[in-house]
Amino acid sequence: MINMFLTKKEQEMCDGEAGETIRKSMDILVALGDIYGASKLVDITSAQVSGVSYKTIGDAGLEYLEDLARDGSGKATINASLNPPGTDLDNWEKLGFPEYFAIKQNQIVDAYADLGISKTCTCTPYLVGNVPRFRDHVSWSESSAVAYVNSVIGARTNREGGPAALAAAIVGKTPLYGFHLEENRKANLIVDVTTELSGADFGALGYIIGKVVGSGVPYFKLNNVPNNNDLKTLGAALASSGSVALYHVEDVTPEADIANKHDVEDIMFISDKEIQETRQNLTTTDKQADLICLGCPHASLEEIKQVANIVKGKTIKNKLWICTSVSVKATADRMGFTEIIESAGGNIVCDTCMVVAPIEEMGFEVIGVNSAKAANYVPSMCGLDVVYNDVENLIQFE
Repeated sequence: MINMFLTKKEQEMCDGEAGETIRKSMDILVALGDIYGASKLVDITSAQVSGVSYKTIGDAGLEYLEDLARDGSGKATINASLNPPGTDLDNWEKLGFPEYFAIKQNQIVDAYADLGISKTCTCTPYLVGNVPRFRDHVSWSESSAVAYVNSVIGARTNREGGPAALAAAIVGKTPLYGFHLEENRKANLIVDVTTELSGADFGALGYIIGKVVGSGVPYFKLNNVPNNNDLKTLGAALASSGSVALYHVEDVTPEADIANKHDVEDIMFISDKEIQETRQNLTTTDKQADLICLGCPHASLEEIKQVANIVKGKTIKNKLWICTSVSVKATADRMGFTEIIESAGGNIVCDTCMVVAPIEEMGFEVIGVNSAKAANYVPSMCGLDVVYNDVENLIQFE
């Protein structure tokens, strides 16, 4: 029994009159709406779909996608992009990715493309053209992207699973519940940070608060103004140690003034002591990293420029990957940053990231990261040790 209101056209889609792929997609969306008490479906302007890496979805996921695509009755109706796969799709052989994995991975991405999802594979779609407007309803699924689009852009999405985001992309709608409703976007914890933050400090802060607030909505009072890269880092850490989908930063993020912070009784103070202790605790070994992996979430052009300035005219001792999108790398190529980094011995790696890549099969033992999200996930998902620090402290030179 469907409890959510459906229009005549939506009911026809549920009944299979628009094809089997659309019927299956509606089944997912209606089930979600009924579970979470949604009153109706709402039109969306954008989707971001996870469940892309062969490492996470395997042969069963590939078969599901190919079956949907083979039916041919439904494709994405709105701007929709993919999360990172498990390899650099074009340069996997040069970088040493396993061949069996790369073949399967390209099949997965091709199946998504057959369903109308853009092959711009990135966890930072807002850097490459998938940019909703303030208060747009969207359906995004990658945790750091969800935190960014809700918090920094002020669009509205729940933290969707990959199949739900794919279904929403195909139908162009999502159930109206959770963070789509303004009353659920208010803060329930004030975080007063008593020290200035820079670089990896923002990841440490997010890691601390995510563990405390869970799926809540923190409101930050900071001593210095973060840039967009800092906010990206903060949100990724909040979403990985907890399940934060929305946060506010006083005088910075667009909905901070309507977060009703004066009604919040829970206040937490964070000093430099907590930040430094967390930075140390995120490191799991005393060994030196044999691979420095940056770009979790995917690196922006400004972050690539920073690395280029650090390594210019030098020779890197450990391996260096900077993970980003094809689009951002193309600009880095034109700006000369790629040539500088490659001349120093590093690589700009497209599409993938260290969390969803099979790096445990590629001979690495210790990964150096400036991302608290990566530091949290690499030991559990890859079985490798991590060193957590700022970029300039991670890269070693001959």
